[in-house]
Amino acid sequence: MKLLVERLTTTPKELAFEGDAAFWAESGGDDELAPRPLRSVRIQLRAHKMGEDVYLEGEAETELECGCSRCLARYRQALREPFRIVLEPASGRVPADPEAAQALARDGVCLGDELDAGWYRGSEIDLRRYLREVVALALPVQPLCREDCRGLCPHCGADRNVETCSCAKASPDSPFAVLRKLQVERGD
Repeated sequence: MKLLVERLTTTPKELAFEGDAAFWAESGGDDELAPRPLRSVRIQLRAHKMGEDVYLEGEAETELECGCSRCLARYRQALREPFRIVLEPASGRVPADPEAAQALARDGVCLGDELDAGWYRGSEIDLRRYLREVVALALPVQPLCREDCRGLCPHCGADRNVETCSCAKASPDSPFAVLRKLQVERGD
């Protein structure tokens, strides 16, 4: 997923990349419930120059198999994440952050804090790490099979979406229960 800066003009150039299994393994977690791709990650990209700056915009898209964070059921979810970044030439500047300086030397690109701006150096930009960041930030934080998922019973482990269990519903004590107990003891 390399971009040759010298081939870019002011006219947007359409590019497409496929993220393989190695790309995904570096993007997602290795947790049992971590989302897994059902197909490769497709990345559509438009790139052009604006003066010396490089402007990139596009979309990462795939379909995932996720594990619900409430009931643990596996389900399918589409992932479609747009992105946009403006890269300006780094020239003689060196980032203060050592990791950013390494990335600039290694990949030819150093990203800003918000992932929508950065620097580039050289004639070749390796977009693989940037695109992995885009995908990783698009993954669901708390995946749910459906909005009204009732989850698992904390006592017997029954899936409340499928069956009702006979466990008593224990209502949590109020944080003020201790005060109520003191009030009763004092006779107020």
